[in-house]
Amino acid sequence: MEIYDKSTAPLIAKKLLEINAIKLSPNKPFSWASGWKSPIYCDNRLSLSYPAVRKLILEKLTKAIQTHFLNIEAVAGVATAGIPQGVLIADKLDLPFVYVRSKPKGHGMENMIEGKITPGQKVVVVEDLVSTGGSSLKAVQDLRNAGFEVLGMVAIFTYGFDVAAQNFAKEKVKLVCLADYASMLPQALEQGYVSPEDMEALNSWRKKPDTWPEKN
Repeated sequence: MEIYDKSTAPLIAKKLLEINAIKLSPNKPFSWASGWKSPIYCDNRLSLSYPAVRKLILEKLTKAIQTHFLNIEAVAGVATAGIPQGVLIADKLDLPFVYVRSKPKGHGMENMIEGKITPGQKVVVVEDLVSTGGSSLKAVQDLRNAGFEVLGMVAIFTYGFDVAAQNFAKEKVKLVCLADYASMLPQALEQGYVSPEDMEALNSWRKKPDTWPEKN
């Protein structure tokens, strides 16, 4: 797991904060489907509604792919939030596009992957957000099962969990992200989205998200 460009990661994080794609609430945590409590909620789909931010993300994701995955032959988006980003990238690179469902279509061909499947084709997967990596790596496995050669994955933002790094390493999937939790926190503090008093809670969540907040 790596950040594409550490010099521009703070800018990406700042823009996501400005459009409320990233919301921080250390005192009234959000609840995730997993049951975890979290001081952050990230919805990068909002970036699609802001042309300047959308173009910035497209530019950086495209450059990340061109830098790290030179042999790319197709782009695959992960449903649902990775689909629009993937389409934009595929169009910019003039490449085929497919997307991966979270579960097979319930009727018709019952497809898991939508689009033309070409066995052996070298594909880069596009995500908007990586947390533990579970759903992202499931999409990778579905693509591999269909015959694609997965070169790696790009994403807009990651929380930077150690478990995610371990999961991607185990599956031998290179992950390149534009920004992460560590690059976002200084921007949030500088721009006044959180107070200095909030930083201890925000940092402790990153280290132990499954048990946060610890009960006294």
